Amino acid sequence: MEGLVRCSANYIPLSPISFLERSAYVYRDRLSIVYGDVKYTWGETRERCLKIASGLTQMGISHLDIVAVLAPNIPEMYELHFGVPMAGAVLCTLNVRHDSAMISVLLRHSESKIIFVDYQFLEVARGALELLSKTATKLPLLVLIPESNKPLPTSKITSSSVYLEYENILAMGQPDFKIRRPKDEWDPISLNYTSGTTSSPKGVVYSHRGAYINSFSAVLLNNMSPMLTYLWTVPMFHCNGWSLTWGVAVQGGTNVCLRHVTPRGIFDSISLHKVTNMAGAPTVLNMIVNAPSSDRRPLPCKVDVMTGGAPPPPHVLFKMEELGFSVFHSYGLTETYGPGTICTWKPEWNSLPADQRAKLNSRQGVHHNGMEEVDIKDPVTMKSVPSDAKTMGEVMFRGNTVMNGYLKELKATQEAFSGGWFRTGDLGIKHPDGYIELKDRSKDIIISGGENISTIEVESVLFSHPAILEAAVVGRPDDHWGETPCAFVKLKEGMNATAEEIIKFCRDHLPHYMAPRTVVFVELPKTSTGKTQKFLLRDKAKAMGSLFKGSKSRL
Repeated sequence: MEGLVRCSANYIPLSPISFLERSAYVYRDRLSIVYGDVKYTWGETRERCLKIASGLTQMGISHLDIVAVLAPNIPEMYELHFGVPMAGAVLCTLNVRHDSAMISVLLRHSESKIIFVDYQFLEVARGALELLSKTATKLPLLVLIPESNKPLPTSKITSSSVYLEYENILAMGQPDFKIRRPKDEWDPISLNYTSGTTSSPKGVVYSHRGAYINSFSAVLLNNMSPMLTYLWTVPMFHCNGWSLTWGVAVQGGTNVCLRHVTPRGIFDSISLHKVTNMAGAPTVLNMIVNAPSSDRRPLPCKVDVMTGGAPPPPHVLFKMEELGFSVFHSYGLTETYGPGTICTWKPEWNSLPADQRAKLNSRQGVHHNGMEEVDIKDPVTMKSVPSDAKTMGEVMFRGNTVMNGYLKELKATQEAFSGGWFRTGDLGIKHPDGYIELKDRSKDIIISGGENISTIEVESVLFSHPAILEAAVVGRPDDHWGETPCAFVKLKEGMNATAEEIIKFCRDHLPHYMAPRTVVFVELPKTSTGKTQKFLLRDKAKAMGSLFKGSKSRL
């Protein structure tokens, strides 16, 4: 078409940086961050982020350099989500539950130039740098984040401690710093490592464009209104807080930071700050519904909660509704910037019994507004499975909120995008209404005597047992059946149940072949985002299987 021109008047690369700029203009004097006694307004947050960006450039950080951070949900962690991109750099948020060995591996792989470290994780970071020094010629500079408005505890200081502190970077920064906006909206904004629940972590690269679009989508998914109050129970290091580190700024909301996520801390924060929105893995929801009465507080208003990370058991959703929470079920992966689908609620479901509503809400649903498409496909033929609620296939995504790729792993990126879709490795079905439902990870599905057993279905029944707090199911090798379900469970405090009782309970609610043959009472190993590390449980089940080698299980 003639007469058209792209210029600065009609084209600016999309970036979440714009959200901070607008909130500082529109909501300048409204609270942006609350953390105990520490409070900032949006005007102050913008100024602090500008100074951090300016300070980083003075330290030699240039376009697309990697800046790492090892910190919980504190104000500085939030500020770095804007300050680092404003310097033209890429933010790499590290899992606070990693040990020194893993942190050193990720620092080497990312080639981070600087690492910001919260005082609580200083020893872990020191250990990582010591390990890195054995092979690296140049180490990332460590910048310490002390507890807000408090000096560093003397126990953390040694004669050899020479660190810059966070406030030093702020002090050297200029408030009139000219923001280094992305030259191309596909430029990387952040680097997120996968949780490693099934393999070694991969470095997932997000773009400014994808982060911008997914932040808007997350706001819509969470029913976020202007000037909301958001409680941080999702780790900001995980998928950049499901894109809500940037998303809260879209609506000029208040970020209530929480260093430690506990039932009392959640209820106290909701009561004190009139929290309107929060999010969390089903583990967090389970924590809330099983909170002792001494930790609970009446909700001052309705609290909208987005959950995801693992399929939430319908029983837990039902209990959350009883407490007055409104739960939105989303699903996604690190590779989809966190949430990629939403179980969009339909008004005709309101009249259904509570247990049916919970079952409907436990489905993964449909793609959100920012994602182009989600489908269940045959991984070989790439044909969509029928919408019959029983034919299984692989969940696949395509759209602008799918990662740029895996850092330094071209082959893995090409395999993930084979066929023009992002292949999740998750197995699911499609209902007649088009809503998808996960059945398992491809690595978790149990094949027993030729029958496919969904561990998610078995776990859902286990969660409905009155004595069970947590449950996970994996396959245990069996000479006769190939493998049989093995349940790892944790009981509620003060409750008792035998393995025989639990197996009978499952047989009463499931086809016999799906019921666990083995029940192990144990503390479940988890990632910091609440996902059960099933590869560790599979190793245990495999070891148990060898002990039972030669025996035959009977239906």
